[in-house]
Amino acid sequence: MSGHSKWHNIAQKKGKTDAARANIFTKIGRELAVAVRQGGADPNFNPKLRDAIAKAKENNMPNDNIMRAIKKASGDSEGINYEEITYEGYGIGGTACIVEALTDNKNRTAGDVRHLFDKFGGSLGQPGCVSYMFKKKGVIIVPKDSITEDELMLHALDAGAEDILTEDEEMFEIRTAPSDFNQVRESLEKAGVKIVQSEVDMIPDTEIELDAAQQETLLKMIYKLEELDDVQNVYHNAIITINEDEE
Repeated sequence: MSGHSKWHNIAQKKGKTDAARANIFTKIGRELAVAVRQGGADPNFNPKLRDAIAKAKENNMPNDNIMRAIKKASGDSEGINYEEITYEGYGIGGTACIVEALTDNKNRTAGDVRHLFDKFGGSLGQPGCVSYMFKKKGVIIVPKDSITEDELMLHALDAGAEDILTEDEEMFEIRTAPSDFNQVRESLEKAGVKIVQSEVDMIPDTEIELDAAQQETLLKMIYKLEELDDVQNVYHNAIITINEDEE
């Protein structure tokens, strides 16, 4: 099926991202806390909490840590209240960038994000300046050595998936409407399909090409943004072709 798989980019950056984001459990803990406070501590009735729990497990967060974070958030009415904020702007070469954050201090986070955009040749813009270039989609990554394409199509499309991208040599990429994401993921899990990553993602309508030097600069900005405690996700519309370990 048509489309451009992002798994190559994910796989390239995973090692460096894992090292740069040593506090990933802290970040996921924030997501769990926000989900509990918004929709309660029962994942059966809280899709956002189900998403956060799935993300925690995919990142090998121990069950004890997950349950502790949920229990703390459900019983700590006077704890830190994190606010969800999205920043939009342009990276080097006109790359469209979206930064999602959970923060207890908007001024601090805005200053940190703006500084990094400026430092690496970009500029922070107004809300809505680039988000129209992206569509929100559920994305589920499945290794090709664990299931055949026909089997995966049978399970995924029956569960409500919109598309299955097959171009990558190692991974299938399943895309869903955000409203169908949980249903498709849980259906695949029940069928025993191996999932290496699942998330609601921002998929660019079109991608832009950068030269090698511009790609290196953009990647440096992304890594620095991801190192910020308040930043949860960074999305962009650049095609990355360089070996990121060399940047």
